[in-house]
Amino acid sequence: MKHPVDVHVGMRARHRRWMVGMTQQQLGEKVGIKFQQIQKYETGMNRISASRLWDIAAALDVPISFFFEGLEGAEALTEEAEAKRGAQGDLLADKEALELVRSYYAIPEAQRRRLFELARVLSDAA
Repeated sequence: MKHPVDVHVGMRARHRRWMVGMTQQQLGEKVGIKFQQIQKYETGMNRISASRLWDIAAALDVPISFFFEGLEGAEALTEEAEAKRGAQGDLLADKEALELVRSYYAIPEAQRRRLFELARVLSDAA
């Protein structure tokens, strides 16, 4: 049975990998494992050991704490927290939404701020 923390950590790894434009194969090569193992980590089927998480964090250029963001101690294991995380996960599982975020951060900062303000104005008008 999948543990909710393992699922959360795997989901964060997948989203970060996707955001940096890395394939499972490329990540696996960087950390010295097969892409099938990356798949199992990302779905929460296999738990990521501390040393492997260290390697994955280095390969994805994030601190270890990145994988645990959004978890709030024991509360993270409650049904309510799972439902909340599930709703957020659906948006982050949408490839179009992730591609939009990746494209957004590829825009130079000054232009990105103007685009953000435009989006805010348009959403208020809707």
